[in-house]
Amino acid sequence: MTELADLTLAAAGDLLRRGQTTSRDLTAAILRRIEETEPRIHAYAHVYWEQSLTNAGDRDNELRRGRWRGPLHGIPIAVKDLLYTTDAPTEAGSDALKGWVPPFTATVVEKLRAAGAIIVGKTVTHELAYGVNEPPTRSPWGSNSYPGGSSAGSGASVAARSAVGAIGTDTGGSIREPASLNGLVGLKPTFGRVSRYGVVPLSPSLDHVGPMTRTVTDNALMLSAIAGPDQADSGSIDVPVDDYLLNIDRGIHGMRIGIDRRYFFDPTLQPDVRNAVETVIAELEDAGAEIIDVSMPELDAVGTVGMTIMLAEAAAEHRDLLQKLGDRLDPATRVMLELGHFVPATHYNVALAARVRLKSTVRDLFMGHGLTALLSPTLPATTMPMDAVSATGPGGENPLTSAINFTWPANVFGLPALTIPCGFSSQGLPIGVQFLGRPFAEAALYRLARAYERNHDWVTRSPYEG
Repeated sequence: MTELADLTLAAAGDLLRRGQTTSRDLTAAILRRIEETEPRIHAYAHVYWEQSLTNAGDRDNELRRGRWRGPLHGIPIAVKDLLYTTDAPTEAGSDALKGWVPPFTATVVEKLRAAGAIIVGKTVTHELAYGVNEPPTRSPWGSNSYPGGSSAGSGASVAARSAVGAIGTDTGGSIREPASLNGLVGLKPTFGRVSRYGVVPLSPSLDHVGPMTRTVTDNALMLSAIAGPDQADSGSIDVPVDDYLLNIDRGIHGMRIGIDRRYFFDPTLQPDVRNAVETVIAELEDAGAEIIDVSMPELDAVGTVGMTIMLAEAAAEHRDLLQKLGDRLDPATRVMLELGHFVPATHYNVALAARVRLKSTVRDLFMGHGLTALLSPTLPATTMPMDAVSATGPGGENPLTSAINFTWPANVFGLPALTIPCGFSSQGLPIGVQFLGRPFAEAALYRLARAYERNHDWVTRSPYEG
């Protein structure tokens, strides 16, 4: 019999609604899994041990009275420790924010709770989400292995089954990288689709908030709960929220998928990654999609543009923190914040102008070829031991050092990007494939991903050994 903690979000929600389990039992199972896995995984910065059980009991009482808030009712969810919470500290992985309790709760957390979700804990992040220090989190898929970027705690929690779903943030790939390395589905939504209000910023014009889950359907359910305009977020865009499940199993006949092989299929790709993604392409073509070879030389500028913007904006956002509490920052984070102060305003403005032109170019590419999505490997490699990832100097390079080149484009363009599992390496490590879509076309990405997912059993694979 499947243990409660091993259920997908959709499966757990179905049992809850039919009265075949309770939110309290499900939440208790997740808390036990946290106890079992945390000594090795270190996914959580804070756990709501008692409060989550109390909240689960409240959701059960609502169900008994006939009130059902939706698919997330009674479901244990983890949120990244960048999201403001007034009932627990928001430390953003930094000693400089140790014990800080915000004056209000992040919009995304409020929406999750309104949807009936049980927030079981706050997950570990790289300091300020910069991704340059080394937090304690490790991938469940390998001893002392790299768990991904700054949403590593969220990814590790879902992979270890110590959360049914989780919220991450993505400035340059920090949802998709840990999702790919941990065998998960991760979405960076369109810029403006999900509120950033009450989220510790890194680079406001590149920051995104999104869901991490085990299945495409679960991801769509979570996005449905958190998407929508928010007047408190200056970047929010008032576009109607789609019914992401309405056509998710409709098929993909006639969809056109673009592939820039020069940029995304370069020599840094591990052979296992290349083979897995080529298999995805063949399967999607067999399912009725049309594969289009495209070329976008402008992608070569994305890294420079994105890094210039991020350096300048991060330095501006955390200027006071650097001045007042800089001695409490990790040295690597402090160096990056200080470096941002040396980016001239002219360079920042040129980068913003270049981004406008890049966005126009990719729009023309989508329209000119009638594309539904661009397809690429999510990352050029699988996870690897931490010492290999952190190696520097002659001979210290590794395939993951170029990972940001695969994920940057979606952030710079502000377009939705979805990663899903597409197999395992010869060492048994997860591999991901990425779909980048049109603005606010997350529903099309879910359809595309679901067309592949339903023919595979990757979701049943677990690193958890009991």
